[in-house]
Amino acid sequence: MLGILFVVLGVILDQVVKYWATQVLTIQSIVLIPGIFELTYVENRGAAFSILQNRISLFVIITLVVLCGIVYALYKHLVLTRLGQVALLMVASGALGNLVDRIIRGYVVDLFYFKLIDFPVFNVADILVVCGGILFVYYVLIQHDKVVAQKEALSKAIEDQENE
Repeated sequence: MLGILFVVLGVILDQVVKYWATQVLTIQSIVLIPGIFELTYVENRGAAFSILQNRISLFVIITLVVLCGIVYALYKHLVLTRLGQVALLMVASGALGNLVDRIIRGYVVDLFYFKLIDFPVFNVADILVVCGGILFVYYVLIQHDKVVAQKEALSKAIEDQENE
């Protein structure tokens, strides 16, 4: 239940920020750090780095498949640590935030722009997906095998104790 609340709050935060961007940034960009960082309104009709422009149905299908995979993994308790679970919830929240845009608007609203390095403009949902993805990679590479090994050692110790 907390997981659903976490996802919903992430989607709400993303949509509120995007709504604000459509009301304020369509009129004028806001320079926060001159030459480095600004808020600017961009309609992204593709994926990361604006690839695959105008392929909304493809993105909707991919997003739904990813979300089903996340729900399955969490429901079946395949992710064994809280960090891994939160990582997947962050990815789900961000994916849903951008899915809402694609379905309602036909494009994703982006607004954060690192001008210094001319990095592609992004949004709160993108931040959730990227940070969640990084945390999930950490979980897979570092935590998962350790937790499995600990559970196996504990099971063996219990089994040995019962056999005595």
